[in-house]
Amino acid sequence: MTKIAILGWGSLLWDTAQPQFEAQHDEWRFDGPALKLEFSRKSASRLNALTLVIDRVHGQECKVAYALSKRRTVEEAKADLRAREGTTAENIGFIFADDSRRQGRDGNSLDAILQWAKRGVVDIVVWTDLPGSFDNVPADAFLDTALRHVQQLPPEGKVKAAEYVWRAPDFIQTPLRKALQAEPWFRYAQ
Repeated sequence: MTKIAILGWGSLLWDTAQPQFEAQHDEWRFDGPALKLEFSRKSASRLNALTLVIDRVHGQECKVAYALSKRRTVEEAKADLRAREGTTAENIGFIFADDSRRQGRDGNSLDAILQWAKRGVVDIVVWTDLPGSFDNVPADAFLDTALRHVQQLPPEGKVKAAEYVWRAPDFIQTPLRKALQAEPWFRYAQ
Protein backbone atom coordinates (compact mmCIF):
# COMPACT_ATOMS: atom_id res chain seq x y z
CA MET A 1 0.00 0.00 0.00
CA THR A 2 1.21 3.50 -0.83
CA LYS A 3 2.30 5.43 2.27
CA ILE A 4 1.25 9.09 2.06
CA ALA A 5 2.51 11.56 4.64
CA ILE A 6 0.87 14.87 5.53
CA LEU A 7 3.32 17.45 6.87
CA GLY A 8 2.21 19.74 9.68
CA TRP A 9 3.70 22.56 11.75
CA GLY A 10 0.86 24.86 12.76
CA SER A 11 -2.85 24.54 13.46
CA LEU A 12 -3.07 21.12 11.81
CA LEU A 13 -1.44 19.81 14.98
CA TRP A 14 -3.70 21.50 17.53
CA ASP A 15 -6.92 22.71 15.91
CA THR A 16 -9.08 19.60 15.72
CA ALA A 17 -12.32 21.43 14.89
CA GLN A 18 -12.70 19.45 11.66
CA PRO A 19 -13.20 15.81 12.68
CA GLN A 20 -13.63 14.70 9.05
CA PHE A 21 -9.96 15.64 8.42
CA GLU A 22 -8.77 14.14 11.70
CA ALA A 23 -10.44 10.82 10.85
CA GLN A 24 -8.35 10.49 7.68
CA HIS A 25 -4.88 10.38 9.24
CA ASP A 26 -3.08 8.64 12.08
CA GLU A 27 -1.23 10.27 14.99
CA TRP A 28 1.31 13.03 14.47
CA ARG A 29 4.97 12.04 14.53
CA PHE A 30 7.69 14.58 15.19
CA ASP A 31 10.61 13.52 13.03
CA GLY A 32 9.67 14.96 9.66
CA PRO A 33 11.91 16.98 7.35
CA ALA A 34 13.52 20.31 8.34
CA LEU A 35 11.94 23.27 6.53
CA LYS A 36 12.37 27.05 6.72
CA LEU A 37 9.26 28.32 8.52
CA GLU A 38 8.12 31.66 9.85
CA PHE A 39 4.91 33.34 11.05
CA SER A 40 4.73 35.32 7.84
CA ARG A 41 1.26 34.89 6.38
CA LYS A 42 -1.60 37.27 7.13
CA SER A 43 -4.51 34.88 7.61
CA ALA A 44 -7.92 36.29 6.68
CA SER A 45 -9.66 33.50 8.61
CA ARG A 46 -7.73 34.52 11.76
CA LEU A 47 -8.43 38.28 11.45
CA ASN A 48 -5.03 38.93 9.79
CA ALA A 49 -3.06 37.21 12.56
CA LEU A 50 0.24 35.83 11.30
CA THR A 51 0.40 32.10 10.67
CA LEU A 52 3.21 29.71 9.83
CA VAL A 53 4.25 29.06 6.24
CA ILE A 54 7.30 27.84 4.43
CA ASP A 55 9.34 31.03 3.98
CA ARG A 56 12.63 30.70 2.11
CA VAL A 57 13.60 34.34 2.79
CA HIS A 58 12.61 34.97 6.42
CA GLY A 59 12.21 31.41 7.70
CA GLN A 60 14.15 29.52 10.34
CA GLU A 61 14.88 25.85 9.74
CA CYS A 62 12.59 23.73 11.93
CA LYS A 63 11.89 20.01 11.92
CA VAL A 64 8.20 19.48 11.15
CA ALA A 65 5.67 16.83 12.12
CA TYR A 66 3.95 14.34 9.86
CA ALA A 67 1.02 11.95 9.98
CA LEU A 68 0.26 9.07 7.65
CA SER A 69 -2.88 9.54 5.61
CA LYS A 70 -5.48 6.77 5.65
CA ARG A 71 -6.29 7.57 2.04
CA ARG A 72 -5.26 5.26 -0.80
CA THR A 73 -4.47 7.92 -3.41
CA VAL A 74 -2.57 11.18 -3.41
CA GLU A 75 -5.56 12.92 -4.96
CA GLU A 76 -7.75 11.95 -1.98
CA ALA A 77 -5.08 13.02 0.53
CA LYS A 78 -4.62 16.36 -1.25
CA ALA A 79 -8.40 16.89 -1.33
CA ASP A 80 -8.61 16.24 2.44
CA LEU A 81 -5.88 18.79 3.14
CA ARG A 82 -7.30 21.32 0.68
CA ALA A 83 -10.74 21.08 2.32
CA ARG A 84 -9.26 21.32 5.83
CA GLU A 85 -7.28 24.42 4.90
CA GLY A 86 -10.09 25.99 2.85
CA THR A 87 -7.76 26.61 -0.08
CA THR A 88 -7.17 25.71 -3.71
CA ALA A 89 -5.23 22.81 -5.23
CA GLU A 90 -2.45 25.25 -6.17
CA ASN A 91 -1.78 25.78 -2.44
CA ILE A 92 -1.23 22.10 -1.70
CA GLY A 93 2.35 20.97 -2.23
CA PHE A 94 3.25 17.38 -2.97
CA ILE A 95 6.17 15.25 -4.02
CA PHE A 96 6.60 11.59 -4.90
CA ALA A 97 9.62 9.85 -3.36
CA ASP A 98 10.69 8.73 -6.85
CA ASP A 99 10.56 12.43 -7.89
CA SER A 100 8.21 11.61 -10.78
CA ARG A 101 5.72 14.32 -9.72
CA ARG A 102 6.13 17.44 -7.60
CA GLN A 103 4.49 20.77 -6.84
CA GLY A 104 5.73 23.41 -4.45
CA ARG A 105 6.66 27.07 -4.17
CA ASP A 106 10.20 26.59 -2.89
CA GLY A 107 12.78 24.38 -4.59
CA ASN A 108 14.92 24.02 -1.46
CA SER A 109 11.92 22.79 0.53
CA LEU A 110 10.99 20.36 -2.23
CA ASP A 111 14.54 18.97 -2.14
CA ALA A 112 14.52 18.65 1.66
CA ILE A 113 11.16 16.86 1.62
CA LEU A 114 12.33 14.58 -1.20
CA GLN A 115 15.51 13.60 0.69
CA TRP A 116 13.45 12.85 3.81
CA ALA A 117 10.93 10.77 1.83
CA LYS A 118 13.71 8.83 0.06
CA ARG A 119 14.98 7.54 3.39
CA GLY A 120 12.19 5.00 3.10
CA VAL A 121 9.70 6.69 5.37
CA VAL A 122 6.94 7.34 2.80
CA ASP A 123 6.10 7.17 -0.90
CA ILE A 124 4.32 10.52 -1.28
CA VAL A 125 4.29 13.70 0.83
CA VAL A 126 1.62 16.44 0.86
CA TRP A 127 1.61 19.75 2.73
CA THR A 128 -0.05 23.15 2.88
CA ASP A 129 1.94 25.45 0.60
CA LEU A 130 0.41 28.88 1.12
CA PRO A 131 2.38 31.97 0.12
CA GLY A 132 3.78 34.36 2.69
CA SER A 133 2.67 37.97 2.97
CA PHE A 134 6.10 39.58 3.33
CA ASP A 135 7.92 38.34 0.23
CA ASN A 136 8.82 41.90 -0.81
CA VAL A 137 10.15 42.86 2.64
CA PRO A 138 13.97 42.69 2.90
CA ALA A 139 15.25 40.15 5.42
CA ASP A 140 16.73 42.86 7.66
CA ALA A 141 13.36 44.68 7.86
CA PHE A 142 11.11 41.65 8.35
CA LEU A 143 11.01 41.50 12.17
CA ASP A 144 10.14 45.19 12.58
CA THR A 145 7.55 45.03 9.79
CA ALA A 146 5.89 41.87 11.17
CA LEU A 147 5.90 43.16 14.76
CA ARG A 148 4.33 46.42 13.61
CA HIS A 149 1.66 44.45 11.73
CA VAL A 150 0.71 42.44 14.84
CA GLN A 151 0.74 45.54 17.07
CA GLN A 152 -1.69 47.28 14.70
CA LEU A 153 -4.23 44.46 14.72
CA PRO A 154 -7.56 45.12 16.45
CA PRO A 155 -7.91 43.44 19.87
CA GLU A 156 -9.66 40.36 18.42
CA GLY A 157 -6.86 39.97 15.86
CA LYS A 158 -4.23 40.24 18.58
CA VAL A 159 -5.97 37.46 20.50
CA LYS A 160 -5.95 35.26 17.38
CA ALA A 161 -2.27 36.08 16.80
CA ALA A 162 -1.35 35.24 20.37
CA GLU A 163 -3.34 32.00 20.30
CA TYR A 164 -1.64 30.85 17.11
CA VAL A 165 1.88 31.69 18.30
CA TRP A 166 1.43 30.26 21.80
CA ARG A 167 -0.20 27.06 20.50
CA ALA A 168 2.44 26.42 17.83
CA PRO A 169 4.48 23.34 18.75
CA ASP A 170 7.60 23.90 20.84
CA PHE A 171 9.79 22.61 18.02
CA ILE A 172 8.86 25.70 16.00
CA GLN A 173 11.38 28.30 17.10
CA THR A 174 11.65 31.32 14.82
CA PRO A 175 12.99 34.85 15.26
CA LEU A 176 9.49 36.35 15.08
CA ARG A 177 8.09 33.93 17.65
CA LYS A 178 10.88 34.81 20.07
CA ALA A 179 10.36 38.54 19.47
CA LEU A 180 6.59 38.32 19.96
CA GLN A 181 6.84 36.22 23.11
CA ALA A 182 9.25 38.79 24.58
CA GLU A 183 6.75 41.64 24.11
CA PRO A 184 4.99 42.42 27.44
CA TRP A 185 1.67 43.24 25.73
CA PHE A 186 1.77 39.98 23.77
CA ARG A 187 2.03 37.81 26.89
CA TYR A 188 -1.32 39.13 28.08
CA ALA A 189 -3.12 38.88 24.73
CA GLN A 190 -3.40 35.12 24.95
